[in-house]
Amino acid sequence: MNEQSIGSMLAEARREKGLTVGQLSASTRIREAVLYAIERDDFSLCGGDFYARGHVRSFARAVGLDPATMVQLYDDQHGGLPVPVKATAVFQADRRVKLRERRGPNWTMALGVALAIVVVFGVVRVMGGSGQTPTAEIMPASSIPSLLPSNVAPGDVAPVQPRQTQAQSTARNLKMVTVKVLARRSAYVNVRDAKGRKLFAGTLAKGKSSTWKAPSEVKLLIGDAGAVSLQVNGKNLGTLGSRGQTIRRSFGPSAARPR
Repeated sequence: MNEQSIGSMLAEARREKGLTVGQLSASTRIREAVLYAIERDDFSLCGGDFYARGHVRSFARAVGLDPATMVQLYDDQHGGLPVPVKATAVFQADRRVKLRERRGPNWTMALGVALAIVVVFGVVRVMGGSGQTPTAEIMPASSIPSLLPSNVAPGDVAPVQPRQTQAQSTARNLKMVTVKVLARRSAYVNVRDAKGRKLFAGTLAKGKSSTWKAPSEVKLLIGDAGAVSLQVNGKNLGTLGSRGQTIRRSFGPSAARPR
């Protein structure tokens, strides 16, 4: 499923609103050339991400879209907010210079080797003096005493089952959350897991449905709550809001709760 770009969404909303680019420029005080470029997903005329977010917010408000949702979509499609760089990372040397240490002779290792030679030599002398090669007495299996009680047959003992590791126990107890979204008309949907990792961000087309699974929790941001219906863990929740309403919800393994 192709993700609809922010420029095409803004242009479509402007045409549905019945506004020309000139009228939009007069109401937002944004130059027409910049508006035309934004509709083509060209944000180079905005002067940077800070001003681009401001233009997107004003554009969305003027055509009836939710400004916060559109700015969130801009961040998703253009790499998100800039990550601050630590000064230590900037000024850290590219390569560490390792000075070769001058070490003295390892007398401990030399002494160990010498001792091992003496022991081997002594063993060879002892074995050679006897004239016989030492052999180990092998006892038949029938002569080995059994450690089982006399009234218990070997076949009656159940095999020892391996203990379940803590990691396996934790993984088994960890419950999954399953969320299915059905779009009655096109709507923007942002899906993240309990740690904030993005599972999906984009426009769900009319008549399409998608299902996401994650451990512990699934977080949703829906640009038009009245446009989609939800099914969580097999339970039909229907729509969660009215037409054009932007909502945030999070769902656990057993029940949904507002965020």
